[in-house]
Amino acid sequence: MKIKPFGVEEWMNKYEMEAVYNIAETCVDSLTVEELLELSGEKEKILKDITSMRVTYGNIHGHPQLKELISSLYESVKPENILTSTGGISANFLALFTLVEPGHRVVSVAPTYQQLYSLPEAFGACVKLLELQPENNFLPDMEELERLCRDGVDLIILNNPNNPTGALIDRALMENIAELARQKGAWILCDEAYRGLEHKEEDKVPSMVDIYEKAVVTGSMSKVFSLAGLRLGWVAGPSDFIRECALRRDYTTISCGQIDEALALVALKNKEKILARNLSIVRESVEIVDSWVKSEERIKWVRPKAGTTGFLFYDYAKPSEEFCIDLFRTNGTFLVPGKCFDRENWLRIGYAYGKETLKKGLEGLSSYLRELEEANVGRVTLL
Repeated sequence: MKIKPFGVEEWMNKYEMEAVYNIAETCVDSLTVEELLELSGEKEKILKDITSMRVTYGNIHGHPQLKELISSLYESVKPENILTSTGGISANFLALFTLVEPGHRVVSVAPTYQQLYSLPEAFGACVKLLELQPENNFLPDMEELERLCRDGVDLIILNNPNNPTGALIDRALMENIAELARQKGAWILCDEAYRGLEHKEEDKVPSMVDIYEKAVVTGSMSKVFSLAGLRLGWVAGPSDFIRECALRRDYTTISCGQIDEALALVALKNKEKILARNLSIVRESVEIVDSWVKSEERIKWVRPKAGTTGFLFYDYAKPSEEFCIDLFRTNGTFLVPGKCFDRENWLRIGYAYGKETLKKGLEGLSSYLRELEEANVGRVTLL
């Protein structure tokens, strides 16, 4: 099986550890274990429970109480309709491994997390990309989606909220997409890793699994709950899908780690406290970036509505990978080049991993832009 290199992950692996100002990170400022336990108000009890735990396999399909708490994040999902996984990336893999057969017709939004369209391609599917455009606020265009599905479709892949753009598909558009899938008899897979981080309360959206009967969604503890180090995610969907998914999961995962699940339980029991913390960070941070963008004549963006990432357009005639490497070597500021999303002259910024790092990173980026201007680097046009 041939598979394309995973652009974003290879980029992060190569440079992230040496970054001085990491404004590529996509998690909300990560919690320490002590911070998590302090939030719970039961620190000593939880520590005693964990230290007395036998380090053996956990519940094969996920801790029952954990699945109960995960199901509470949805309107209609029961605990038995959830499978846990080692992170959201494994949840996406399991979902695609279950839904995609060679020759299947798949339509995926782009730009998005590359796994969502490169894996189906590697599994032998015919993949068409629904290109999201800034003039449409990086939202799916229904006419274009209908055109791509005209000759039939087996799976439509969404990412809501979107990474890298921060675009948010509202309920009305979600229902339109679901109706098209229903007419075609297609499944929908929606990566919802950032769901819950809507920047305005009135913009909160339901899960696709609560809208469409043949929807499968994935989530994790990484982004919304600031616990990427737990490596714990999940997939939720209809009973027949979960049964098939469990058969395939046996080949990739015996169980998730018991300590990971125990700490995830603590987080979900205290989700309101964590969400209040994280929404405050996200909302303040996006304002910082928006003010910076307005101060930079040659930088544009569609302001994100959710999540922790934004997509910055720059009009300097310099390829995005070269731009980011040069910036990194100049002052240690670290961004993700648009090349990783097949979009030149774009940069992905992650703005929720620490206010001071964000401010210093934006200062470093501004300083680098001044250098490009002094060097008379030419302009390109946003098409």
